[in-house]
Amino acid sequence: MRPLRGSTGAALATVSGLAYWAMVSAASGGIEPWDAPRFWTLVLPGALALGALLGALAPARAWAWGVIVMSAQIPVVAIVAAPGPLLAAGVLYVAVLSVPAALVSWLAAALRTRRRRVPG
Repeated sequence: MRPLRGSTGAALATVSGLAYWAMVSAASGGIEPWDAPRFWTLVLPGALALGALLGALAPARAWAWGVIVMSAQIPVVAIVAAPGPLLAAGVLYVAVLSVPAALVSWLAAALRTRRRRVPG
């Protein structure tokens, strides 16, 4: 399968990130995604896996796909809960969680690119 272009990767990351966090919020009773009961054990690893998949599908600028997926929590929170003073803390929280997400997406892209170069 041919790698997707960067603009397609950005669109996929945006749509899939918004859908993922909306589903997490809905499955958790309409709360902010980062307040989900299994955020650290199930939800965050799922988001990282989504970023890895996107990085493998669209290796160009793959680090950004993890950041976009994590950042998609912000509009979901704005819809689910009225934006308030704690939203700034949420933005900081998302920024911190975007670092490992960017790394995972980039690594997935690097592995795909490396596998394509190795004769075999």
